[in-house]
Amino acid sequence: MSDIRATASETPVPDAAPAEAPAAKKEASLWAYLRVSLSIALLAGLLALAAAVIVVPAATGARPLTVLTSSMEPGLPPGTLIVSRDVEPADIRIGDVITYQLRSGDPTVVTHRVIAVSKTAGGEYSFTLKGDNSALPDPDPVREVQVQGRLWYSVPYIGWVSNWINGDARGLIVPIIAGGLFAFAIWMVVSGLVDKARKRKRAAATGKPSGRRRMGS
Repeated sequence: MSDIRATASETPVPDAAPAEAPAAKKEASLWAYLRVSLSIALLAGLLALAAAVIVVPAATGARPLTVLTSSMEPGLPPGTLIVSRDVEPADIRIGDVITYQLRSGDPTVVTHRVIAVSKTAGGEYSFTLKGDNSALPDPDPVREVQVQGRLWYSVPYIGWVSNWINGDARGLIVPIIAGGLFAFAIWMVVSGLVDKARKRKRAAATGKPSGRRRMGS
């Protein structure tokens, strides 16, 4: 009797864990990248804002103020935080925005633009000011002793927040903001590490070579 030998064809064995579709992987990576990028941008923005509102004025002796009226619109609308720093009267030029005290001993100040500069025979400077949104200049010339500072920079809409955290509230709010920023930074780091660990685990589970079985007599 003749021998009969038979060989079965190769039969692929499906992987235990099917590989993730390339499109899904690409989409997941894109979302992860966007999330990290947005988190970094948000953190940088918060740090820059905290520096502009609190750190820089405190470190330089500048004076943060809040615009309360519309006299300097559209450039400095109500709610704008302005930061003024000391300036020598001789350095003030037409077009500068300066803050001046209305009366000696009165904490009320006005921030307007210089439209004229004059100097008395005795060497004292005086300035004519006008709000950008005002039809007429301020009624009285401003003497150099009234000048509190020249505009350094401004931050739109943050003046209301600055007003709220002034005084006793500042001692409570500033540590809370600092702690929140620190916690946010820690969350970013931990979240990134967790995502990397998950990706490594997923790659290890789906990256094993698929098995093939030969059948023969």
